[in-house]
Amino acid sequence: MRTPQAGPGPTGPDRLEEIGENLIARIAEAEREGWLGEEEGLRVSLAEAEDELAQIDTAVQQHTHTTNLGMPTLRQTHRTVESRTGTVKG
Repeated sequence: MRTPQAGPGPTGPDRLEEIGENLIARIAEAEREGWLGEEEGLRVSLAEAEDELAQIDTAVQQHTHTTNLGMPTLRQTHRTVESRTGTVKG
C-alpha cells in the first residue's frame, strides 16, 4: 500500500496511524462476517502500513542527531584569512 500523502512529511505518520486503525477495524469486521479473502488482504495492507511507519521512524531517528561543528575562534578565523590572502603576520 503506497499512499502519496503518507510520506515522511509532518502529517505522514499521523495519517499512516489513522490508516492502520481503520484497517484493524476492517479486519475485525471481516472476521465477524467470515470474509476470509478480504481479511487476508487487509492484513497485508496493515503490515505494509506498519512497515512504512517503521521506515519513517528510522529516517527521523537518523536525521535527529546533530553534529557539533564547534565555534571558530578569532585566531583560527584570522589564520584562515591570512592563508587565503597570502599575507603572513608575526
